Amino acid sequence: MSHPLPIIALTPGDCTGIGPEQVARILHDRRMADTARIVVVGDARVLDLGMRQAGVSFEYRRYDKPASIDWSHNSIALVDLANTDPARYPPGVGSAESGRLTGETLSRAIDFAKAGEVHAITFAPLNKRAMYDGGWKFPDEHKMFAHLLGHQGYFSEMNVLGNQWMSRVTSHIALRQALDQITREAVEEAIVLSDSMMRKAGIAAPRIAVAALNPHGGEGGLFGTEEIDIIGPAVAAMAARGIACSGPFPSDTVYLKAFAGEYDGVVSMYHDQGQIATKMQGFNRGVTITAGLDTVFTTPAHGTAFDIAGKGVANTGAIEAALTLASRLAARA
Repeated sequence: MSHPLPIIALTPGDCTGIGPEQVARILHDRRMADTARIVVVGDARVLDLGMRQAGVSFEYRRYDKPASIDWSHNSIALVDLANTDPARYPPGVGSAESGRLTGETLSRAIDFAKAGEVHAITFAPLNKRAMYDGGWKFPDEHKMFAHLLGHQGYFSEMNVLGNQWMSRVTSHIALRQALDQITREAVEEAIVLSDSMMRKAGIAAPRIAVAALNPHGGEGGLFGTEEIDIIGPAVAAMAARGIACSGPFPSDTVYLKAFAGEYDGVVSMYHDQGQIATKMQGFNRGVTITAGLDTVFTTPAHGTAFDIAGKGVANTGAIEAALTLASRLAARA
């Protein structure tokens, strides 16, 4: 890039999960040095923990805010919030207090984004239950971000795997409730947002496949009429507006078409309809993005992996992909 690399705030996620060691490993290896200017926002003690878990060591330099960073200095830049003592929270065990602090750290990173001091935020895995129990009363971090940004209007979670963009009409909600929220308006909004985000990422003419809700796409109304009454009309309306969308296609085959290169993305109707296919295709490469907000947020599509936390074996592929995508989107903003 001829212009300076985007500045990305990287938070270490919940200190009881694999985030600290993932962050430490990629910072030690400097493997993202040509992708972004990274500033860690968190507690120095969590960064120290990550180094011990990953078996690496590097120097970091403390700053009070991203705007004061000397980017010519070779040390890792850290805004030390001094808010999390990981010795109080054993690895692999969910903790409401750790969840509270995870949310607090993200909130501070958002403050820096609102002030224009960072161009995007990438966060290591967090635990939604721990954050909720810790006082962040949101079903997921995406709704928390929208609240802290004062966002009005539609937004959604999307997953990115290489050049494949997977979005959904409903996300972190009970399946029984999700079915009631699959409306024509919601399907249309999901298609528009999917098209918009792919264009922002540099895909000039996104090709979007829309998944059906019912088995076999409803089998002509035999297994349900949502495809006839809701999804089909929404797809037709958006196609008439110039969006290259098609469907609805049966959900058990639509991802075969997408991964074969026939489409750039898929709009699913509910969370697991898309997540299962995406994670099977590339568990350690998938990225989750909060689409539709003014600030770019990316994170690995996997979770805190409590079963291996603290063992120094966590794969860093997804967090590297998350940083790469954040830089790509921020550079085009």
